[in-house]
Amino acid sequence: MAAKKKRTPNVQTDSWVVIAADSVIDTQKHDSDPAFVRLRNPSTDAASLYMLGSGDVQLFEVKAFDEDFHSWFVGQTVQRDGRLLFVTPMDPLYLILPYLIKSGREGKFQPVDQVVMDEEFPACSRLLSCTRSLTSLHHITEEKEVGKLKFHRYSQEKTMDWLKKKVERTVIVLKKRNISVGERVKSTTYIRVKSESDYHEEDYLRYAHGLISEYISEDLSKALLKHLQLPELTSPKETEPPTKKRKLSDNPVEAGEDYTKFNSADFVRKPPKKMTAAQKSLAKVDKSGMKPMSSFFSPKVKSEKK
Repeated sequence: MAAKKKRTPNVQTDSWVVIAADSVIDTQKHDSDPAFVRLRNPSTDAASLYMLGSGDVQLFEVKAFDEDFHSWFVGQTVQRDGRLLFVTPMDPLYLILPYLIKSGREGKFQPVDQVVMDEEFPACSRLLSCTRSLTSLHHITEEKEVGKLKFHRYSQEKTMDWLKKKVERTVIVLKKRNISVGERVKSTTYIRVKSESDYHEEDYLRYAHGLISEYISEDLSKALLKHLQLPELTSPKETEPPTKKRKLSDNPVEAGEDYTKFNSADFVRKPPKKMTAAQKSLAKVDKSGMKPMSSFFSPKVKSEKK
């Protein structure tokens, strides 16, 4: 009797397929490699996955494109986590801002390294190593310098002006790239248009506000809306910009989830709801002039004698 071939056991892997610029993995200037870190999402306050570049000089957000029944061939193995991760640059001030707002309630100036601290997310202190962090704090805080030390206190007024500039710069990009904006846009994807004459400035501001709001808290988003002198929408579900209806590829990667759950022995694949490839091929066959199968088994009609 032939011996049964032993099945190769599932090997637990932590591999993902990532799309990123070459600058993300550039290690020429620094000895350390880029790393995925768990940080507090400034919009949801939950744990999300981010990436810090070599030497922690730059922050990158990680978003996932995910569809059912997808997997990857990585070398000689099959990676069942079929998501495609996108790594793009992100302003670290967005993640630092919630800590400054919290400390600002005390109303006193403090060293920033004593403000950006989190027992649940200890990696948040690494945000201060980013090139843009310390040099940009004056956009959202008041500063005092004592000797060689700097102290900061959150400023709501400065933050609103900073966010307003973010919105205005986003509007410029939207116009330059001819991105459709306004209530008439029903698709969740970007659509190019021939001209921008059909849209009002408020449409662009509201659309840009929706984009920026994905990186700030809901309270800050409402305050920014007032600062931009935009009225609140009466029926958000019908009129809010498509940016607020998240595309599948815009979902933040929750850092608390189990990335190996698809390698579990208890994993049960759901039956496909769509037609199989064979059924699709059969459906495309030209059936004109062909008799149904039942006709070969139906009784023959006897001809009457004249």
